Amino acid sequence: MTRRSFAVALAAQAPASRRPNIVLFLADDLGWGDVGFHGGATPTPNIDRIAREGLELTRCYTYPYCTPTRAALLTGRMPVRFGMVYNVIRAWSPNGIPLDEHLLPQTLQSAGYQTACIGKWHLGHAHRKLLPNARGFDHFYGCVNAEIHYFSHKFMGGLDWQRNGKSVDEDGYATTLLADEALRWLAARDTSRPFFLYFPFNAVHTPLSAPDEVLFKYRDRKQDKLRILAGAIDVMDTSVGRVLEYLDKQNLVNDTIVMFMSDNGGPLAQGASNGPFRGAKGTTFEGGIHVPAAIRWPGKLPKGRRSAQVMHATDIFPTLAGAVGVDPAGKKPLDGKNLWPQLSGATVVEREPLVFAVKSNERADYRFAVLHRDWKLVRIVEEGNTKLAHHLFNLSADPGEKSDIADQYPAKVKELAEVLDNWRAVHPDGDIVSSVRPHPGWIAPNDYAAAARVD
Repeated sequence: MTRRSFAVALAAQAPASRRPNIVLFLADDLGWGDVGFHGGATPTPNIDRIAREGLELTRCYTYPYCTPTRAALLTGRMPVRFGMVYNVIRAWSPNGIPLDEHLLPQTLQSAGYQTACIGKWHLGHAHRKLLPNARGFDHFYGCVNAEIHYFSHKFMGGLDWQRNGKSVDEDGYATTLLADEALRWLAARDTSRPFFLYFPFNAVHTPLSAPDEVLFKYRDRKQDKLRILAGAIDVMDTSVGRVLEYLDKQNLVNDTIVMFMSDNGGPLAQGASNGPFRGAKGTTFEGGIHVPAAIRWPGKLPKGRRSAQVMHATDIFPTLAGAVGVDPAGKKPLDGKNLWPQLSGATVVEREPLVFAVKSNERADYRFAVLHRDWKLVRIVEEGNTKLAHHLFNLSADPGEKSDIADQYPAKVKELAEVLDNWRAVHPDGDIVSSVRPHPGWIAPNDYAAAARVD
């Protein structure tokens, strides 16, 4: 028996009830400076509690858009490998995470976990085989697209609100309804088995809105967008708090890993704050990919400290699996690393170069970045311009990426540019990026759940 198969056998034999529960909160478009523990303008006491009682991850990185980040988080693999890195799944997109990719909830299911995805999926919806219930989640409630209306739960005219493949037409503010469902699911669970609750918010993505009673709290904010953003953040933080309160009342705090992070930086046009970083959602500057994050497990992780370990979205799967003592069960090698030893006290380790990419929604522009140690290369390919624009920064001296030093270090530019070119070659054959606008003949379904193919 190999060392790996022996470890898998031991994990399978260990009583599932002894493993910790996992709650993973994923905010949508929340900027670095939008949380209280980074001085945000809107109080986030419940999100702050996770950082205060746990470990803040000061160098947590994602992709500039949500679909690639969510794909990386759940597969532990670079989404460039399966053609999902440059943009997001659209309502008219037929694709999703390939069926031969193995997801975190599938590994946890095999180890006896109860699993639920409550929130925004955005990883494929055209066929039922692409939906959460077919990808390792026992329970799913929420939406499959981005940009749903918070009260009508519609997207482009079609209802996008479902529970386990069946549409639910109900009243209520989406963020609050998600918390309601999470508490129902937790209350109905089998208490003899551990659980994995994946809670990917649609907040605070556009089209932003908030309940009137919450907006009233922020009536002193003169700009509508700032008042509405504050209201949406407020309700999301309250929803986080409701789950934390449940863990308190059920004496589950010491038995539960709780993690919070954003899927990418915030959009400045919406009023988000990414300070002190440059850029925003949709860019490969730090403001687009360097996100707020914290993780808590009392007694296992240090309290109220900060970790400088570079952590990427692909690391979430192997790190959480490592924390609960389960080997990833997929056949394909993971790109992410198990950083649980570093989070729980081991020395910070240097990472291999990390590559980021995004295609502009409205133009043919591409933006790339390579991060290695303190060096950061940003490549911008503008529409109609055949010359590559390279920018080089040293993040230890210049975290705000204000001083381009590419001309001073041409050898470093060449080195990192070669890493980027090799990474780009990994992309499979087929469309590099799906259309950002629907075909003129495409018509949105009246009901996204009902429209998903079953054959």
